[in-house]
Amino acid sequence: MFAKVLIANRGEIAVRIARACRALGIRAAAIHSEADRGALHVRAADEAHEIGPPPARDSYLRAERIVALAQEIGADAIHPGYGFLSENAAFAELSAKAGVVWIGPRAETIRRMGDKVLARQTMAAAGVPVVPGATERLLDGEALAAARRLGFPVLVKATGGGGGRGMRAVRAEAELAPALARARSEAGSAFGDDGIYVEKLVEGARHVEVQLLADRHGNALQLFERDCSAQRRHQKLLEEAPAPGVGPELRARLGAAALEAAHAVGYESAGTVEFLLAPDGHFYFLEMNTRIQVEHPVTELVTGVDLVEAMLRVAAGEKLEVQQSELRIHGHALEARIYAEDPAKGFLPSPGRITRFEAPAGPGLRLDSGVEAGDAVPVHYDALLAKLVAWGETREAALARLDGALAACHVEGVRTSLPFHRWLVREPAFRAGGIDVGFVERSWPRGGAPPRELAP
Repeated sequence: MFAKVLIANRGEIAVRIARACRALGIRAAAIHSEADRGALHVRAADEAHEIGPPPARDSYLRAERIVALAQEIGADAIHPGYGFLSENAAFAELSAKAGVVWIGPRAETIRRMGDKVLARQTMAAAGVPVVPGATERLLDGEALAAARRLGFPVLVKATGGGGGRGMRAVRAEAELAPALARARSEAGSAFGDDGIYVEKLVEGARHVEVQLLADRHGNALQLFERDCSAQRRHQKLLEEAPAPGVGPELRARLGAAALEAAHAVGYESAGTVEFLLAPDGHFYFLEMNTRIQVEHPVTELVTGVDLVEAMLRVAAGEKLEVQQSELRIHGHALEARIYAEDPAKGFLPSPGRITRFEAPAGPGLRLDSGVEAGDAVPVHYDALLAKLVAWGETREAALARLDGALAACHVEGVRTSLPFHRWLVREPAFRAGGIDVGFVERSWPRGGAPPRELAP
Protein backbone atom coordinates (compact mmCIF):
# COMPACT_ATOMS: atom_id res chain seq x y z
CA MET A 1 0.00 0.00 0.00
CA PHE A 2 1.07 3.58 -0.61
CA ALA A 3 2.82 5.59 2.11
CA LYS A 4 1.67 8.99 0.81
CA VAL A 5 -0.98 10.12 -1.69
CA LEU A 6 -1.22 13.61 -3.17
CA ILE A 7 -4.86 14.70 -3.56
CA ALA A 8 -5.08 16.90 -6.66
CA ASN A 9 -8.40 18.50 -5.78
CA ARG A 10 -10.31 20.57 -3.23
CA GLY A 11 -13.66 20.66 -1.45
CA GLU A 12 -15.70 17.73 -0.27
CA ILE A 13 -14.08 15.13 -2.54
CA ALA A 14 -10.61 16.04 -1.25
CA VAL A 15 -11.88 15.63 2.31
CA ARG A 16 -13.44 12.29 1.37
CA ILE A 17 -10.21 11.00 -0.18
CA ALA A 18 -8.15 12.17 2.82
CA ARG A 19 -10.40 10.19 5.15
CA ALA A 20 -10.12 7.07 2.97
CA CYS A 21 -6.33 7.44 3.01
CA ARG A 22 -6.33 7.72 6.78
CA ALA A 23 -8.41 4.54 7.08
CA LEU A 24 -5.71 2.68 5.14
CA GLY A 25 -2.80 4.22 7.04
CA ILE A 26 -1.80 6.42 4.09
CA ARG A 27 -0.48 9.96 4.63
CA ALA A 28 -2.72 12.41 2.75
CA ALA A 29 -1.12 15.45 1.11
CA ALA A 30 -3.43 18.29 0.05
CA ILE A 31 -2.85 21.03 -2.49
CA HIS A 32 -4.50 24.43 -2.27
CA SER A 33 -4.64 27.80 -3.95
CA GLU A 34 -4.06 31.05 -2.12
CA ALA A 35 -7.85 31.37 -1.74
CA ASP A 36 -8.07 27.95 -0.06
CA ARG A 37 -5.36 28.35 2.58
CA GLY A 38 -7.84 27.83 5.40
CA ALA A 39 -10.18 25.40 3.61
CA LEU A 40 -11.53 22.26 5.24
CA HIS A 41 -9.71 19.94 2.83
CA VAL A 42 -6.45 21.54 3.94
CA ARG A 43 -7.32 20.95 7.59
CA ALA A 44 -8.38 17.37 6.86
CA ALA A 45 -5.04 16.39 5.31
CA ASP A 46 -1.80 15.40 7.03
CA GLU A 47 0.15 18.01 5.10
CA ALA A 48 -0.75 20.76 2.63
CA HIS A 49 1.07 22.63 -0.11
CA GLU A 50 0.18 25.90 -1.82
CA ILE A 51 0.02 25.52 -5.59
CA GLY A 52 -0.76 28.99 -6.94
CA PRO A 53 -3.12 31.99 -7.14
CA PRO A 54 -6.92 31.64 -6.79
CA PRO A 55 -7.89 31.10 -10.48
CA ALA A 56 -8.03 27.35 -11.17
CA ARG A 57 -5.91 27.74 -14.30
CA ASP A 58 -3.09 29.06 -12.08
CA SER A 59 -3.44 26.44 -9.36
CA TYR A 60 -5.61 23.31 -9.53
CA LEU A 61 -5.15 22.98 -13.31
CA ARG A 62 -1.32 23.19 -13.28
CA ALA A 63 -0.63 19.56 -14.15
CA GLU A 64 3.15 19.84 -14.47
CA ARG A 65 3.47 21.72 -11.19
CA ILE A 66 1.28 19.19 -9.36
CA VAL A 67 3.30 16.23 -10.64
CA ALA A 68 6.56 17.98 -9.75
CA LEU A 69 5.20 18.64 -6.26
CA ALA A 70 4.29 14.97 -5.90
CA GLN A 71 7.90 14.08 -6.65
CA GLU A 72 9.24 16.77 -4.31
CA ILE A 73 7.24 15.55 -1.31
CA GLY A 74 7.74 11.84 -2.00
CA ALA A 75 4.13 11.00 -2.84
CA ASP A 76 3.66 7.49 -4.22
CA ALA A 77 0.43 8.31 -6.04
CA ILE A 78 -1.95 11.07 -7.15
CA HIS A 79 -5.72 10.90 -6.67
CA PRO A 80 -7.44 13.44 -8.97
CA GLY A 81 -10.95 13.23 -7.49
CA TYR A 82 -13.57 14.59 -9.90
CA GLY A 83 -13.57 17.75 -12.00
CA PHE A 84 -10.39 19.77 -12.59
CA LEU A 85 -7.81 17.37 -14.13
CA SER A 86 -9.53 14.11 -13.20
CA GLU A 87 -10.29 13.18 -16.83
CA ASN A 88 -7.17 14.72 -18.36
CA ALA A 89 -5.19 12.01 -20.15
CA ALA A 90 -2.08 14.20 -20.40
CA PHE A 91 -2.08 14.63 -16.60
CA ALA A 92 -2.33 10.87 -16.12
CA GLU A 93 0.58 10.37 -18.53
CA LEU A 94 2.71 13.01 -16.80
CA SER A 95 2.11 11.29 -13.49
CA ALA A 96 3.03 7.85 -14.83
CA LYS A 97 6.18 9.13 -16.57
CA ALA A 98 7.28 10.74 -13.30
CA GLY A 99 6.93 7.40 -11.51
CA VAL A 100 3.89 8.54 -9.53
CA VAL A 101 0.96 6.11 -9.64
CA TRP A 102 -2.24 7.51 -11.17
CA ILE A 103 -5.27 6.52 -9.12
CA GLY A 104 -7.69 5.99 -11.97
CA PRO A 105 -7.91 4.28 -15.36
CA ARG A 106 -5.09 4.31 -17.89
CA ALA A 107 -4.47 7.49 -19.88
CA GLU A 108 -5.46 5.69 -23.08
CA THR A 109 -8.87 4.89 -21.61
CA ILE A 110 -9.38 8.46 -20.42
CA ARG A 111 -8.49 9.82 -23.85
CA ARG A 112 -10.73 7.40 -25.74
CA MET A 113 -13.74 7.95 -23.50
CA GLY A 114 -13.13 11.70 -23.20
CA ASP A 115 -13.74 12.18 -26.90
CA LYS A 116 -17.49 11.68 -27.12
CA VAL A 117 -17.40 10.76 -30.82
CA LEU A 118 -14.64 8.19 -30.31
CA ALA A 119 -16.49 6.87 -27.25
CA ARG A 120 -19.66 6.39 -29.33
CA GLN A 121 -17.70 4.57 -31.99
CA THR A 122 -16.10 2.31 -29.39
CA MET A 123 -19.39 1.48 -27.72
CA ALA A 124 -21.18 0.82 -31.00
CA ALA A 125 -18.39 -1.59 -32.01
CA ALA A 126 -18.77 -3.36 -28.65
CA GLY A 127 -22.52 -3.80 -29.14
CA VAL A 128 -23.54 -1.25 -26.50
CA PRO A 129 -26.67 0.66 -27.67
CA VAL A 130 -25.95 4.27 -28.65
CA VAL A 131 -28.33 7.13 -29.44
CA PRO A 132 -28.84 7.44 -33.21
CA GLY A 133 -26.61 10.18 -34.58
CA ALA A 134 -23.24 11.10 -36.01
CA THR A 135 -20.16 9.07 -35.16
CA GLU A 136 -17.68 11.73 -36.27
CA ARG A 137 -16.88 15.41 -35.74
CA LEU A 138 -18.99 17.62 -37.96
CA LEU A 139 -18.57 20.88 -39.82
CA ASP A 140 -21.61 23.15 -39.63
CA GLY A 141 -22.89 22.06 -43.05
CA GLU A 142 -22.46 18.41 -42.10
CA ALA A 143 -24.30 19.04 -38.84
CA LEU A 144 -27.25 20.45 -40.77
CA ALA A 145 -27.32 17.41 -43.05
CA ALA A 146 -27.14 15.08 -40.05
CA ALA A 147 -29.95 16.92 -38.26
CA ARG A 148 -32.18 16.72 -41.33
CA ARG A 149 -31.44 13.02 -41.67
CA LEU A 150 -32.20 12.31 -37.99
CA GLY A 151 -35.22 14.61 -37.86
CA PHE A 152 -35.77 17.34 -35.27
CA PRO A 153 -35.50 17.61 -32.32
CA VAL A 154 -31.76 16.91 -32.09
CA LEU A 155 -29.00 17.54 -29.59
CA VAL A 156 -25.82 19.40 -30.52
CA LYS A 157 -22.99 18.16 -28.30
CA ALA A 158 -19.31 18.95 -27.76
CA THR A 159 -16.96 16.09 -28.56
CA GLY A 160 -14.99 16.72 -25.39
CA GLY A 161 -15.77 17.61 -21.79
CA GLY A 162 -19.08 17.17 -20.02
CA GLY A 163 -21.31 18.68 -17.36
CA GLY A 164 -23.73 19.96 -19.98
CA ARG A 165 -21.27 22.49 -21.40
CA GLY A 166 -21.24 22.74 -25.19
CA MET A 167 -24.65 21.08 -25.38
CA ARG A 168 -27.80 22.54 -26.99
CA ALA A 169 -31.23 21.09 -27.75
CA VAL A 170 -32.51 22.13 -31.18
CA ARG A 171 -36.17 21.68 -32.05
CA ALA A 172 -36.32 23.34 -35.46
CA GLU A 173 -33.92 23.92 -38.34
CA ALA A 174 -33.95 27.70 -37.81
CA GLU A 175 -32.48 27.17 -34.32
CA LEU A 176 -29.54 25.07 -35.51
CA ALA A 177 -27.06 27.72 -36.70
CA PRO A 178 -27.13 29.81 -33.51
CA ALA A 179 -27.05 26.62 -31.40
CA LEU A 180 -23.95 25.41 -33.24
CA ALA A 181 -22.23 28.77 -32.71
CA ARG A 182 -23.02 28.81 -28.99
CA ALA A 183 -22.03 25.17 -28.50
CA ARG A 184 -18.70 25.65 -30.31
CA SER A 185 -17.90 28.82 -28.38
CA GLU A 186 -18.74 27.26 -25.04
CA ALA A 187 -16.85 24.04 -25.78
CA GLY A 188 -13.79 25.89 -27.05
CA SER A 189 -13.70 28.04 -23.93
CA ALA A 190 -14.31 25.17 -21.48
CA PHE A 191 -12.31 22.38 -23.09
CA GLY A 192 -9.99 24.02 -25.62
CA ASP A 193 -11.75 22.01 -28.34
CA ASP A 194 -14.74 23.31 -30.31
CA GLY A 195 -15.54 19.98 -31.98
CA ILE A 196 -19.24 19.07 -32.10
CA TYR A 197 -21.51 16.29 -33.30
CA VAL A 198 -25.27 15.78 -33.52
CA GLU A 199 -27.50 13.06 -32.13
CA LYS A 200 -31.24 12.46 -31.86
CA LEU A 201 -32.88 14.05 -28.82
CA VAL A 202 -34.57 11.29 -26.83
CA GLU A 203 -37.75 12.89 -25.48
CA GLY A 204 -38.92 12.09 -21.96
CA ALA A 205 -35.70 10.23 -21.12
CA ARG A 206 -34.34 9.49 -17.68
CA HIS A 207 -30.63 9.68 -16.78
CA VAL A 208 -29.64 6.29 -15.40
CA GLU A 209 -26.02 5.30 -14.81
CA VAL A 210 -24.17 2.17 -13.71
CA GLN A 211 -21.24 2.18 -11.30
CA LEU A 212 -18.19 0.18 -12.38
CA LEU A 213 -15.23 -1.09 -10.40
CA ALA A 214 -12.37 -2.98 -12.03
CA ASP A 215 -8.87 -4.05 -11.00
CA ARG A 216 -5.65 -4.55 -12.95
CA HIS A 217 -6.05 -8.31 -13.03
CA GLY A 218 -9.00 -8.49 -15.42
CA ASN A 219 -11.76 -8.47 -12.80
CA ALA A 220 -14.68 -6.07 -13.30
CA LEU A 221 -17.87 -5.46 -11.32
CA GLN A 222 -21.03 -3.48 -11.90
CA LEU A 223 -22.50 -2.11 -8.69
CA PHE A 224 -26.00 -1.49 -10.06
CA GLU A 225 -27.63 1.69 -11.20
CA ARG A 226 -28.37 5.21 -10.00
CA ASP A 227 -31.02 7.63 -11.23
CA CYS A 228 -29.71 11.17 -11.82
CA SER A 229 -32.69 12.65 -13.68
CA ALA A 230 -33.21 15.55 -11.24
CA GLN A 231 -31.03 18.05 -13.05
CA ARG A 232 -31.01 21.56 -14.41
CA ARG A 233 -29.14 22.50 -17.57
CA HIS A 234 -27.59 19.02 -17.46
CA GLN A 235 -26.24 19.66 -13.94
CA LYS A 236 -27.30 16.96 -11.48
CA LEU A 237 -29.02 18.15 -8.32
CA LEU A 238 -30.23 14.98 -6.61
CA GLU A 239 -29.39 11.31 -7.21
CA GLU A 240 -30.65 8.01 -5.89
CA ALA A 241 -29.90 4.30 -5.91
CA PRO A 242 -31.40 2.08 -7.05
CA ALA A 243 -33.33 3.78 -9.86
CA PRO A 244 -37.11 3.85 -9.23
CA GLY A 245 -39.07 1.48 -11.43
CA VAL A 246 -36.07 -0.45 -12.71
CA GLY A 247 -36.85 -4.13 -12.24
CA PRO A 248 -34.53 -7.15 -12.22
CA GLU A 249 -34.62 -7.73 -15.99
CA LEU A 250 -33.80 -4.13 -16.96
CA ARG A 251 -31.23 -3.92 -14.16
CA ALA A 252 -29.49 -6.99 -15.53
CA ARG A 253 -29.41 -5.56 -19.07
CA LEU A 254 -28.05 -2.21 -17.87
CA GLY A 255 -25.36 -3.93 -15.83
CA ALA A 256 -24.39 -6.22 -18.70
CA ALA A 257 -24.08 -3.27 -21.08
CA ALA A 258 -21.91 -1.38 -18.58
CA LEU A 259 -19.60 -4.39 -18.24
CA GLU A 260 -19.37 -4.65 -22.03
CA ALA A 261 -18.30 -1.01 -22.05
CA ALA A 262 -15.69 -1.69 -19.37
CA HIS A 263 -14.24 -4.69 -21.21
CA ALA A 264 -14.19 -2.77 -24.51
CA VAL A 265 -11.65 -0.30 -23.10
CA GLY A 266 -9.86 -2.54 -20.59
CA TYR A 267 -11.19 -0.43 -17.74
CA GLU A 268 -9.40 -0.19 -14.40
CA SER A 269 -10.45 1.64 -11.19
CA ALA A 270 -13.87 3.15 -10.43
CA GLY A 271 -15.91 4.62 -13.27
CA THR A 272 -19.45 5.12 -14.46
CA VAL A 273 -21.36 4.37 -17.65
CA GLU A 274 -24.21 6.81 -18.18
CA PHE A 275 -27.31 5.88 -20.15
CA LEU A 276 -30.45 7.59 -21.38
CA LEU A 277 -33.47 5.46 -20.48
CA ALA A 278 -36.33 6.10 -22.91
CA PRO A 279 -40.01 5.83 -21.90
CA ASP A 280 -40.33 2.63 -23.96
CA GLY A 281 -37.65 0.90 -21.85
CA HIS A 282 -34.86 1.11 -24.42
CA PHE A 283 -31.60 2.59 -23.14
CA TYR A 284 -28.69 4.24 -24.94
CA PHE A 285 -25.06 4.93 -24.06
CA LEU A 286 -24.51 8.56 -23.12
CA GLU A 287 -20.91 8.68 -21.91
CA MET A 288 -18.36 7.03 -19.65
CA ASN A 289 -16.99 9.00 -16.70
CA THR A 290 -13.44 7.82 -16.07
CA ARG A 291 -13.31 8.95 -12.44
CA ILE A 292 -15.16 8.81 -9.16
CA GLN A 293 -18.60 10.45 -9.40
CA VAL A 294 -20.04 13.13 -7.12
CA GLU A 295 -22.95 10.78 -6.41
CA HIS A 296 -20.89 7.74 -5.41
CA PRO A 297 -22.17 7.77 -1.76
CA VAL A 298 -25.62 6.44 -2.70
CA THR A 299 -24.01 3.37 -4.27
CA GLU A 300 -21.78 2.91 -1.25
CA LEU A 301 -24.79 2.97 1.08
CA VAL A 302 -26.82 0.39 -0.83
CA THR A 303 -23.94 -2.00 -1.61
CA GLY A 304 -21.63 -1.59 1.38
CA VAL A 305 -18.62 -1.12 -0.93
CA ASP A 306 -16.23 1.75 -0.16
CA LEU A 307 -15.48 2.96 -3.68
CA VAL A 308 -12.72 5.41 -2.78
CA GLU A 309 -10.89 2.83 -0.69
CA ALA A 310 -11.31 0.36 -3.55
CA MET A 311 -9.70 2.87 -5.96
CA LEU A 312 -6.69 3.13 -3.68
CA ARG A 313 -6.38 -0.64 -3.37
CA VAL A 314 -6.73 -1.21 -7.11
CA ALA A 315 -4.11 1.43 -7.89
CA ALA A 316 -1.77 -0.28 -5.44
CA GLY A 317 -2.13 -3.48 -7.47
CA GLU A 318 -4.55 -5.40 -5.25
CA LYS A 319 -7.31 -7.60 -6.59
CA LEU A 320 -10.95 -6.82 -5.92
CA GLU A 321 -12.09 -8.48 -2.72
CA VAL A 322 -15.73 -9.01 -3.72
CA GLN A 323 -17.28 -11.09 -6.49
CA GLN A 324 -20.25 -10.03 -8.66
CA SER A 325 -22.37 -12.84 -7.24
CA GLU A 326 -21.87 -11.45 -3.72
CA LEU A 327 -23.19 -7.99 -4.50
CA ARG A 328 -26.72 -7.11 -3.42
CA ILE A 329 -28.82 -3.96 -3.17
CA HIS A 330 -29.73 -3.20 0.42
CA GLY A 331 -32.42 -0.55 0.83
CA HIS A 332 -32.51 2.81 -0.93
CA ALA A 333 -30.38 5.98 -0.76
CA LEU A 334 -30.83 9.56 -1.98
CA GLU A 335 -28.26 12.36 -2.18
CA ALA A 336 -29.00 16.09 -2.20
CA ARG A 337 -26.18 18.24 -3.57
CA ILE A 338 -26.04 21.41 -1.50
CA TYR A 339 -24.73 24.23 -3.68
CA ALA A 340 -23.90 27.83 -2.78
CA GLU A 341 -26.48 28.98 -5.29
CA ASP A 342 -29.77 30.88 -5.06
CA PRO A 343 -32.51 28.71 -6.63
CA ALA A 344 -34.99 31.61 -6.48
CA LYS A 345 -32.71 33.58 -8.82
CA GLY A 346 -31.96 31.03 -11.47
CA PHE A 347 -29.39 29.22 -9.29
CA LEU A 348 -27.01 32.17 -9.39
CA PRO A 349 -23.74 31.51 -7.49
CA SER A 350 -23.66 32.87 -3.96
CA PRO A 351 -20.06 33.27 -2.77
CA GLY A 352 -19.27 34.64 0.68
CA ARG A 353 -18.47 33.43 4.18
CA ILE A 354 -20.56 30.76 5.88
CA THR A 355 -21.65 32.04 9.29
CA ARG A 356 -23.73 28.99 10.20
CA PHE A 357 -23.62 25.42 8.96
CA GLU A 358 -25.76 22.86 10.74
CA ALA A 359 -26.72 19.45 9.42
CA PRO A 360 -28.50 16.68 11.33
CA ALA A 361 -26.78 13.43 12.21
CA GLY A 362 -28.27 10.07 13.04
CA PRO A 363 -28.98 6.57 11.75
CA GLY A 364 -29.24 6.44 7.98
CA LEU A 365 -27.77 9.93 7.43
CA ARG A 366 -24.41 10.84 5.92
CA LEU A 367 -22.88 14.26 5.24
CA ASP A 368 -19.94 14.62 2.87
CA SER A 369 -18.94 18.26 3.31
CA GLY A 370 -16.16 20.49 2.08
CA VAL A 371 -17.02 23.34 4.45
CA GLU A 372 -17.74 24.24 8.06
CA ALA A 373 -19.08 27.36 9.72
CA GLY A 374 -16.59 30.18 9.28
CA ASP A 375 -15.28 28.93 5.93
CA ALA A 376 -15.21 31.13 2.85
CA VAL A 377 -16.89 30.16 -0.42
CA PRO A 378 -14.62 31.58 -3.16
CA VAL A 379 -15.94 32.84 -6.47
CA HIS A 380 -13.35 30.85 -8.41
CA TYR A 381 -14.60 27.27 -8.12
CA ASP A 382 -17.59 24.97 -8.36
CA ALA A 383 -20.33 25.98 -5.91
CA LEU A 384 -20.83 22.51 -4.35
CA LEU A 385 -20.60 22.78 -0.57
CA ALA A 386 -21.74 19.40 0.68
CA LYS A 387 -23.83 16.32 -0.01
CA LEU A 388 -26.59 15.25 2.37
CA VAL A 389 -27.34 11.57 1.92
CA ALA A 390 -30.17 9.52 3.44
CA TRP A 391 -30.64 5.74 3.51
CA GLY A 392 -33.74 3.71 4.32
CA GLU A 393 -35.02 0.17 4.02
CA THR A 394 -37.38 1.41 1.28
CA ARG A 395 -37.47 4.43 -1.01
CA GLU A 396 -40.34 5.84 1.01
CA ALA A 397 -38.33 5.53 4.22
CA ALA A 398 -35.26 7.12 2.62
CA LEU A 399 -37.38 10.00 1.27
CA ALA A 400 -38.91 10.62 4.68
CA ARG A 401 -35.47 10.62 6.28
CA LEU A 402 -34.07 13.01 3.67
CA ASP A 403 -37.11 15.30 3.96
CA GLY A 404 -36.60 15.58 7.71
CA ALA A 405 -32.86 16.07 7.37
CA LEU A 406 -33.26 18.84 4.80
CA ALA A 407 -35.72 20.66 7.05
CA ALA A 408 -33.17 20.45 9.90
CA CYS A 409 -30.23 21.60 7.75
CA HIS A 410 -29.35 25.30 8.11
CA VAL A 411 -26.74 27.32 6.25
CA GLU A 412 -26.32 31.08 6.70
CA GLY A 413 -24.01 33.64 5.15
CA VAL A 414 -24.58 32.38 1.61
CA ARG A 415 -27.67 31.32 -0.31
CA THR A 416 -27.96 27.59 -0.96
CA SER A 417 -29.99 25.12 -2.98
CA LEU A 418 -31.71 23.78 0.17
CA PRO A 419 -35.10 25.38 -0.64
CA PHE A 420 -35.06 23.61 -4.00
CA HIS A 421 -34.32 20.25 -2.42
CA ARG A 422 -37.03 20.71 0.21
CA TRP A 423 -39.47 21.37 -2.61
CA LEU A 424 -38.29 18.49 -4.78
CA VAL A 425 -38.57 15.72 -2.19
CA ARG A 426 -42.21 16.75 -1.59
CA GLU A 427 -43.22 17.01 -5.22
CA PRO A 428 -45.79 14.27 -6.02
CA ALA A 429 -44.18 13.47 -9.39
CA PHE A 430 -40.77 12.98 -7.78
CA ARG A 431 -42.18 10.98 -4.89
CA ALA A 432 -43.88 8.70 -7.40
CA GLY A 433 -40.49 7.99 -8.98
CA GLY A 434 -39.26 8.07 -12.55
CA ILE A 435 -39.16 11.79 -13.41
CA ASP A 436 -37.44 12.62 -16.70
CA VAL A 437 -34.44 14.93 -17.18
CA GLY A 438 -36.69 17.84 -18.15
CA PHE A 439 -38.84 17.76 -15.02
CA VAL A 440 -36.95 20.40 -13.03
CA GLU A 441 -36.78 22.81 -15.97
CA ARG A 442 -40.54 22.47 -16.46
CA SER A 443 -41.55 22.59 -12.82
CA TRP A 444 -39.20 24.97 -11.00
CA PRO A 445 -39.75 28.67 -11.82
CA ARG A 446 -36.84 30.64 -13.31
CA GLY A 447 -37.28 33.42 -10.75
CA GLY A 448 -39.25 34.42 -7.69
CA ALA A 449 -40.63 32.20 -4.96
CA PRO A 450 -40.72 28.39 -5.11
CA PRO A 451 -43.89 26.78 -6.46
CA ARG A 452 -45.27 26.06 -2.99
CA GLU A 453 -44.75 26.86 0.66
CA LEU A 454 -41.60 25.22 1.99
CA ALA A 455 -40.47 24.16 5.42
CA PRO A 456 -38.10 26.68 7.01
